[in-house]
Parts: sequence; structure tokens; C-alpha cells
Amino acid sequence: MKPSALLALCLLFAPLPVMAQTQTATGTPAAYAPPPGATEEFAVLRDGTRLAANVFKPQGAGPWPVIVSRTPYLKDGRGSQDQQAAQGKHYTDAGYVFVLQDVRGKGHSQGFYAAYENDIEDGYDTIEWAAAQPWSNGKVGITGASALGVTSNAAAMGAPPHLVAAYVVVAPFDRSRSSFMGGVIKEKDTIGWLKGQSVSDAAIDALRARAPDDVFWNRFAMSAHRKYIRIPIYNVGGWYDIFNEGNTSNFIYLQNQGAQGARGNQKLLMGPFGHGPLTGDLAYPGHDTLPGAFANELRWFDYWLKGIQNGIMDEPPVTFYMMAGARKGQATPLNRQMTSANWPPAYREVRYFLSPDLKLATTAPSAPAAKVTYKFDPANPVATFGGANLTFDRGPADQRQVPARQDYLRFQTPVLDKDVAIAGPVKVELFGSTDGPDTDFMAKLVDVYPDGYEALVLDAPIRTRYRDGRMPDQVKMMAPGAPEELVIDLWSTAITFEKGHRIALHITSSNSPRFEVNPNTGEASGQHGMKPRVAVNGVHMDASHPSALVLPVIYPDKP
Repeated sequence: MKPSALLALCLLFAPLPVMAQTQTATGTPAAYAPPPGATEEFAVLRDGTRLAANVFKPQGAGPWPVIVSRTPYLKDGRGSQDQQAAQGKHYTDAGYVFVLQDVRGKGHSQGFYAAYENDIEDGYDTIEWAAAQPWSNGKVGITGASALGVTSNAAAMGAPPHLVAAYVVVAPFDRSRSSFMGGVIKEKDTIGWLKGQSVSDAAIDALRARAPDDVFWNRFAMSAHRKYIRIPIYNVGGWYDIFNEGNTSNFIYLQNQGAQGARGNQKLLMGPFGHGPLTGDLAYPGHDTLPGAFANELRWFDYWLKGIQNGIMDEPPVTFYMMAGARKGQATPLNRQMTSANWPPAYREVRYFLSPDLKLATTAPSAPAAKVTYKFDPANPVATFGGANLTFDRGPADQRQVPARQDYLRFQTPVLDKDVAIAGPVKVELFGSTDGPDTDFMAKLVDVYPDGYEALVLDAPIRTRYRDGRMPDQVKMMAPGAPEELVIDLWSTAITFEKGHRIALHITSSNSPRFEVNPNTGEASGQHGMKPRVAVNGVHMDASHPSALVLPVIYPDKP
């Protein structure tokens, strides 16, 4: 791999850079005092690198069980020292040693920071170091959200002998899948962030070209290595979170196919929140913020690290929030927590077929030929409003902000005469065509309120060259004008489309700046030798090409 490409890969999920500071030989600044209640201690790894941690210990005589959190965001970098002390006290008051560690190359830790490249080995060594300390009873858990959830999963994949359990909030399972949805890179959340960190255009272009699958993505991918996890993990995710798919996928695999110790011992909690506050006119009272995601953390560790029979493993493995009508101040009783023995719960696939009059119906088309075409101009992309974003507006924004335009198709059902509840994976089976070698199709699942508010539920793209997969030998250009089946994975959700609402599917070919805009040339991303072109794209919906929205319909009891 070229150095520029490696740099882009390392920075893809890197936090903000650390400012230079005067340090001693250990990596600690010359004048440094840890937060109140903590001591700074160093784990020595297998290669001799020393990683710094703030260690908070309970009052009295140990040893105690230990909870570790490994951060690239600096152990001393979040909040005041009093706030850091309060975080430590949360664990020590519960009878745990809390170890908050700077990952390699960050803060007071030695080494070079290459985002997540070393976290399997470093996580393993950190857990075993913590287990061997005089203040430890040898039972160690690991916890964290987002980047700290990634490092927690990495340590679990290393299978250190003394790691007993983990609590992971909003973390992916494959970063290539979450950054290149359907083979389309997230423009603002990935490329925009890199530009803000002064990453060179050459390095960014190298990253754009890395949509195809390769060994470098899979060196650290959970899909390749989660088979080695042998501990219980409590996964927490959000329906509007950028890593929605990660928490559900990891739970499904580990609960049903995981190694001994993992299989059957997992928990999943999915809430109606994003990777930050939601935008739009909907609110889910008491459940739409990320901090509540840690409500079960100490119960989880009390059971697994202390053996306290608190009933947590007698509860259903899955708790999920069923969203419903939720205009601010007017949330209906159908918004509620539900439980399930597994994810997804038992459901029936129901297809809502597209028709040329822009309707959705459960009756399959019978016409011998039917399609809708539009022109997609890369110079005039459809604007983004809401979605599972990180660095800008996120959540169930009103899609009426997208004005009427010829390249934006709004398919919808008649007004519902009964509630339709779904829980599980959502997909679109779209038969699409284009007059060139390559283009994109975008799908949005939308809940249309009686007053017309178009609440975004899920959205995702597919780049047509990746319709058969992203392995290099699967990449294939389109034959101009020939319809091909394109399966758009919208990820999972749980929502009740209430009586009086409509179910809508919006189809277009751009969603900017959420996703990179396809130039329609077939040229590889990151190359600039060809002039973008206007594409004529078609959505086919006849007997031989039954384009459909596929929903996982469930039949819950009324609250």
C-alpha cells in the first residue's frame, strides 16, 4: 500500500490531533498532576512501548475487579479534572478500579498513532497488565462508546485470558462498510473531516479509491475476527446512529454463532438516538439521548465481574425502542420499549411494489413494461437533510425540504387504515438502469405524517458497479440501458407507521454532502481525468422487474 493510502486509512477514524507538549522520558509532561483520586500508571507492552493510564481505586483494601477504557481522545482531554474525577468515582463507588488509558501514540503514551492498527495486541496486553496489578483481583472488564467501543471490541477479539465481559456503545463491525455504504464514501463525515485535518488531496484521493474490499480493511474487521471473541458483550446502538449496523450485526453473530463463552450470553439495546442530538421536529421523551446508553453498564459488570445475581441475565436478550408518531410534545403511546429473544424478532417480509404513478402497493406489477426515468446531473445534486450523520444535522429531518424536482421520486402508500409495525432489516430491491457505465441510486424510507411532514427513517445508497459485491472480481460496469437488480441495504430499524400516516420510499441518485456524488463516468473514485456527465437513469417496475421496498413486518400486542 502506498504511504498516502496508509495515512488516509489510519486517519479515517482518528480523533483530533494532539498538541505538542513537553514530556519526560515516560511520555508524561514535566509538570503533570493526574485528576483527583487517580494515579498515573504505565502498562509495558510486548514491544516495550509504555502506555499511560489514569488509575482510580476504591477506598479501603483491595484487590478489586477492574474496568478498563482505552481512548484516543486523551485520558486528560475531556472536561475538567473534577469531571474526570467524577467519572472515576462512578466506578470506584461501585467497587471497581477504573483504568482510563491513552492508546498508543496519544496523550502520555509512547509510540506512533495509527488508528486501531495496534488495538488488538495493545488491548490484550493492557488487560493482562491490569489483571496482574496488586490492586486487581484478576477479573477485568472493558467499556466504551464510539472510538472507545472500537478499542473495546478490538481487545475482545484478542481474547485475553483475564477479560471477563465488555460493554460496547455505538461501534461498527467493519469500518469499510460504515464509511463506504453501498460502495459510496460518506463525503462530509469522512472526506470533509479529513480535509479539516489538513490531509493532502492525494491521500484523500487514495482513500476514495478504496471502496473495493481488500486485506487491509480486513486486518482489523470484526467480520473477520469476531469468531475469536469468547466473552459476554452488552451492545448498545441507536436507530439514527452512524454505527447502527455494527451493534446489531455483532450481537447477531456473537449470540448465535459466537465462540463458547460468547454464544448465548450477549445483550442488545437499541434506542431512538444518533451520534449526537437529533434534528427535525420529532422527539422520543427520555430515550433520544446517548448518555442513557450506559444505564445498564454497572449491572452488567456486577453480574459478570462480581457474580451478583441481579437478574440481568434473566431478562430478554434484546431490548429495542419501537418508534412511532413522535412530533415534539405529541408522542403517541405506540412509542415504547419492547423486548425480544433475539434480533431481529420474528417478522414477515412484506413487499411494497413501486408503480409508475409513484404509488406503493402490496400487489406485484403485471405490466410487461413500465419504468420512470430521470436525468441525474452531478453538478446539481439533491441536498442532504438528516440521516445517520456524525458531523452535521442528524435524525428524522423533514424531507419536504427537498423541493419537487424531476430526479427525486416520491413513492408512497395510500393513507394507512391500520398500524404497520416493522422491526428488523429493511432493503430495497430496485431494478435500475443507466445510459452510461456507472451511477448511484439512493433510497430513503420515510414516515409521512397526516400534515405532510416527511420524517426520514433510514437512507442508503448503492453504486451500481458494486451491485454484485465489493470484492475486486465482483466489480462490474453497467450495460447502458439494461436494467439490473440493485439491492440497497438500508440497515435495521423499529418503527410503527401509524394509522393515518403513509409509508414512503424516496428514490434519487444523489444525497450531498452525506455521500460522494458519482460523476457517472465509470472512472475510479479519486481520479479526475474525465468530465462528469449527466446520466439518464431508470427505475423499472414491471412484471419482470418488480422493484420493491421490503419491510420486516411484526405483529406486536398493543401497549
